[in-house]
Amino acid sequence: MDRNPSADDAEIAEIVRGFLALQAGTAALENRPLRRTTHPKGVCVKAVFAVFDVASGREPRLASRLAQGIYAKPGSYAATVRFANSDPHMNSDWQPDVRSLSFAVDLVPPDQTEPVRGVRRQDYSLQSAPTLPFNDVQAFVLFARVARASNEAMALGAMPFRDQLLFTQTKAAILQQQRQPVRPYQQLRYWSNVPFRHGAEDVVKYSMWPSSVNPTRPLEMHNANCLRDELIRHVDEDDSMSAFDFGVQFLDPRQMTYQGTRRDASFWIENASVEWPEAQAPFYTIGRLTLVPHSTLTAEAAEAMYIDVTGNSVEESAPIGRVNRARWYAEVASRKARQDKTI
Repeated sequence: MDRNPSADDAEIAEIVRGFLALQAGTAALENRPLRRTTHPKGVCVKAVFAVFDVASGREPRLASRLAQGIYAKPGSYAATVRFANSDPHMNSDWQPDVRSLSFAVDLVPPDQTEPVRGVRRQDYSLQSAPTLPFNDVQAFVLFARVARASNEAMALGAMPFRDQLLFTQTKAAILQQQRQPVRPYQQLRYWSNVPFRHGAEDVVKYSMWPSSVNPTRPLEMHNANCLRDELIRHVDEDDSMSAFDFGVQFLDPRQMTYQGTRRDASFWIENASVEWPEAQAPFYTIGRLTLVPHSTLTAEAAEAMYIDVTGNSVEESAPIGRVNRARWYAEVASRKARQDKTI
């Protein structure tokens, strides 16, 4: 399903340059050290990721499809969760934005020192929007090209009209996704945006739903860090902890349609701004993430924590598609840059 990796090298190099320029530019503008290129403002807490018995109450064929990788048998794993804002700038939490829930699952059993099948972690990255604004690698490249330019208008003017149109569509999608009501992290639903393998044959997307009883208090109107502070207050003070059900959505080209037409598997994998219709491809709940009380990480530990859905993944759950591959190189470069220039 993936193209020849060598064909993407030039595009990936340009995306990396754009990411690093955006990372350095926002740090200089805000007179601060380098942080993540996107999602720079966040808070980390501990959690438990419980994998359910996927066969319970389900017909055998569906149960067999679900029982792949770490979901093959029930179990509980220690996890570290990072909630964050998407914008590259360290904005007030009151500024509407896409929020994220990313978490790293420790696959080393508590009574052992060796990882499961040689992999120590399974990482996940989800956002409070069902798709990415970058539809494909070309859209990603154009955004990166403008991001590293000293003058956006001049960079855009130098592009062919078709590229200008694609960039404008991408930026409009970013702005549209950012127009979300400001709500506590523990009340939002999150999606993986991009697809992952699920065993040898299936491809899935992930989503997480907040429990209807997740405790919250009204956000403080004049507090620029209201989302972070409310999550910390919740973890430190509330008697019950927030939980998020975790589900997978199978790619099923025989059932799914886009604009009334069935498309092949590659269409759904490679077009990251196209939503997989839930009415045609439902999510199946197979786990739950529950926060741990009194477990907020220090600012230093939170800054050192990172998510790598490619590098930290069992083979059965590896990311798939060109956007995933390009994004991984950009995220690794951004991580190396900020780790070399610590606070």
